[in-house]
Amino acid sequence: MRQVWQRARTRVSSYEPAVVIAFLVASAACFAFIRLMSEMLEGETMAFDEAILRALRQPQDLHLPIGPAFLTKAFNDITSLGGVTVLSLITLLTMLYLLIIRKRMTAAFVALSVLGGWLVSHGLKIGVARPRPELVPHLVDVHDLSFPSGHAMLSAVTYLTIGLLLASVQTSRAARYYFVIVAILLTTIIGLSRVYLGVHYPTDVLGGWCAGAAWACLCWLAGRRLIPDQELAGPMRAPVTGPRQLA
Repeated sequence: MRQVWQRARTRVSSYEPAVVIAFLVASAACFAFIRLMSEMLEGETMAFDEAILRALRQPQDLHLPIGPAFLTKAFNDITSLGGVTVLSLITLLTMLYLLIIRKRMTAAFVALSVLGGWLVSHGLKIGVARPRPELVPHLVDVHDLSFPSGHAMLSAVTYLTIGLLLASVQTSRAARYYFVIVAILLTTIIGLSRVYLGVHYPTDVLGGWCAGAAWACLCWLAGRRLIPDQELAGPMRAPVTGPRQLA
């Protein structure tokens, strides 16, 4: 009994805070996504969506976005960071880096996590089948459905999943924070670019962020259990229990 209690205290003190935070974030994100989707399907979010889209355009001409001309060009460049080509390249380069530093299981887990997230994103789009906004002219070409935003969700799936898993193989706390902060920053500005360019309702982007964040956190939790301890570092390492402890 004493050994069980000591083991539980060790797990709580060393690892549980990170696990609890990830679980709470995933749960909150899932709840927010379901609630948002429900409100959207009932038409409750349309007034909010249209107000934001109008606020980002010149009142006298909805073809013209607010702000200087370079801002439109900047958002055009930023939005490409959430495209399939760039995300695929980022994923491949990340896997190559992990293979170079001999983190083979982590590299394989990155590939499966990102691919799985992409499949979930496409499935949600087809299931909801929300048309693109027509209130304002689109500043980039789009041809698929609207909810959730593919750029917002796929960038969250890719950058957050990769950021969390890369953080898990770092020994420096500063490096771990760096990867997570960069992932959040990229996910945020890519989602904002989609609304500014008029190709998504704000709720599309919010839904994409929620679904992508939930997936990334769930992948991180799964990675702690499935990736071998020797490939992980610091507080991201899964607690040693059972057969591993005896070994």
